[in-house]
Amino acid sequence: MPWLCVCGCCGPLRPRYKRLVDNIFPEDPKDGLVKSDMEKLTFYAVSAPEKLDRIGEYLAERLSRDVVRHRYGYVVIAMEALDQLLMACHSQSIKPFVESFLHMVAKLLESGEPDLQVLGTNSFVKFANIEEDTPSYHRRYDFFVSQFSAMCHSTHEDSETRNRIRVAGIKGLQGVVRKTVNDELQAIIWEPQHMDKLIPSMLFNMQDNEDSERSGEENPASLAESCFRELLGRAAYGNMNNAVHPVLVHLDNHHLWDPNDFAVSCFRIIMYSIQAQHSHHVIQQVLSHLDTHSKNTPRVRAGIVQVLLETVAIAAKGSIGPTVLEVFNTLLKHLRMSVDFELGDGSRRNSASSHSSTRTKESEERIVQNAIIQTIGFFGGNLPDYQRAEVMMFIMGKVPVYGTPCHTLDTVKIGHQGTKRIQAMLLSSLIMVTSGFKCKTMCAGLPVSFLEPLCSISLMEDSELRQLVLEILHNIIDRHDNRAKLRGIRIIPNVAALKIKREKISKQDVVFMKKHGQQLYRHIYLGCKEDDNVQKNFELLFTALALITIELANEEVVIDLMRLSIALQDMALVNEENMPMFIRCGIMALVAAYLNFLSQMIANPPFCQHVSKVIEMRNLDAPHLLPEHVFREKCVLPDSLDRDDVGLYFQTADLAEALSVPGYNVERLAIPYIPQVTGKHYSVLYK
Repeated sequence: MPWLCVCGCCGPLRPRYKRLVDNIFPEDPKDGLVKSDMEKLTFYAVSAPEKLDRIGEYLAERLSRDVVRHRYGYVVIAMEALDQLLMACHSQSIKPFVESFLHMVAKLLESGEPDLQVLGTNSFVKFANIEEDTPSYHRRYDFFVSQFSAMCHSTHEDSETRNRIRVAGIKGLQGVVRKTVNDELQAIIWEPQHMDKLIPSMLFNMQDNEDSERSGEENPASLAESCFRELLGRAAYGNMNNAVHPVLVHLDNHHLWDPNDFAVSCFRIIMYSIQAQHSHHVIQQVLSHLDTHSKNTPRVRAGIVQVLLETVAIAAKGSIGPTVLEVFNTLLKHLRMSVDFELGDGSRRNSASSHSSTRTKESEERIVQNAIIQTIGFFGGNLPDYQRAEVMMFIMGKVPVYGTPCHTLDTVKIGHQGTKRIQAMLLSSLIMVTSGFKCKTMCAGLPVSFLEPLCSISLMEDSELRQLVLEILHNIIDRHDNRAKLRGIRIIPNVAALKIKREKISKQDVVFMKKHGQQLYRHIYLGCKEDDNVQKNFELLFTALALITIELANEEVVIDLMRLSIALQDMALVNEENMPMFIRCGIMALVAAYLNFLSQMIANPPFCQHVSKVIEMRNLDAPHLLPEHVFREKCVLPDSLDRDDVGLYFQTADLAEALSVPGYNVERLAIPYIPQVTGKHYSVLYK
């Protein structure tokens, strides 16, 4: 009958591609993909690529039906077939097929079944590793970014399942990154709406390392870090801000600045993963974030500053771009603000009811301040010398100096104590910046615009500030690393044994001493007679004299230094300033230690003999005039100094006779040293 013929022809009339697709599915899904029929389907797809889109649509139709019916065995077979077809076909016609494939992957990810989600992710990762011949103009991955990010935050009650889902989510994000990051048409992946999902998902797993015993790709934290590094390594110049900003927001949202171990770890990864020339972008982001948190708790600000320290420590080894002075400017601004927070609210600080909380806040603000100083010092200390000199000038310009306009730091609100604190901290940072600084000429290391304000600070009535100034001078003057050999103040029996390194003084340094030597001498002379001097002050003064002798002394400077020494001795003897006996004996000890050093450095036997004779007399009759005795804890000091016992003191006539050799103008020795007021800053008394 005719209707029987039509019915019998329905099977053969099915399109061949559908028959080939149907044949790869066995009756029992446990038997798996029918390999022989899969080979036929693959051959057909390669031979007739125009049929690929239909094959994809039909496979997607079957997969959707099987997902709804929970026939997961057939779902696995369908995805395996799709994977093989993707790997085999690389023609223009693969584009429509990919759309069907991605639609099927999306179905699996939406299913909510962990096994299907992992299956779909694995297929997507295989697809991501395929290099397509032509770019896709219309394909978007927004859904996959959102879905994989959600999987990264899985809270499944079973820890093993939760781990599998999170690992799959991270692998999926890694696949999205690899598929899109090198495709200019997919630059949209770097836009904030995607980075704000990608980055926090990775950080969440890096932070929540509950499966630390797992290794490799089975550990979400390890896998997330690897993906994070890969993403940052691919970030171009224009994408750095979008990549770093979500990190800062995540650290804020999860309160990870205090403690800041994870924050420090994150930024180490960032700095070592990005291209070196992009480092300044990261530094600028952290600086801006610090400004945003300017009124946050001290510990949060300290945490951000410590992160900044890590970034600049790494960036200083490479390219830091135009951000050098911006870093210092921002840090100094926050230093000023921290002191203001600590000391500015006088009414609250004087309230007995809040005394303990105030002390706690002060100690926490010290943490912020120390972190800032450490960052300034470390960053400055790792700069090239030409940039370091610029930074030294920049910081010195921020130091408040009484009697001069302070155009950078408003110190009215914080008063004398706050100003002193800022001075001490800035000078401490200058010590760190100048450490290891090797200027070719002293004019470059101590330009007048730096030397004058530095010496101005040295005249303040605070022993700590004077100590800091001396240490800065030591760092700059000591170009041959001799300072360690001169530590302490003592009568050195054999200076030659110290193996002092020195070179012949250059013409430029001779000119420097002619112009500015008097400032250095005055700084030392006036610094000696301050009533609050302690042993450390005298030790640093001795080292300063010794370093000037080593680095800057020709015959003329030697005469000046001897005149200075005799003037110090006379000042202690006459005592017109009514100095305490400890200060007078300390000055005597300083002069003895220095002239002993100087006589051996210029290798003048008569000079050495005279110095040795005076020291020997003091050992017998006046040990309190020698450093080994006067600076002991229980040294007994006399009520007065015996001015008539000339054998205890260095005599100008004997020194002149000792230096009666060619090169020395001994007539100048007879001219008493008088401190000379030089430079514009000395027009005001800094007391």
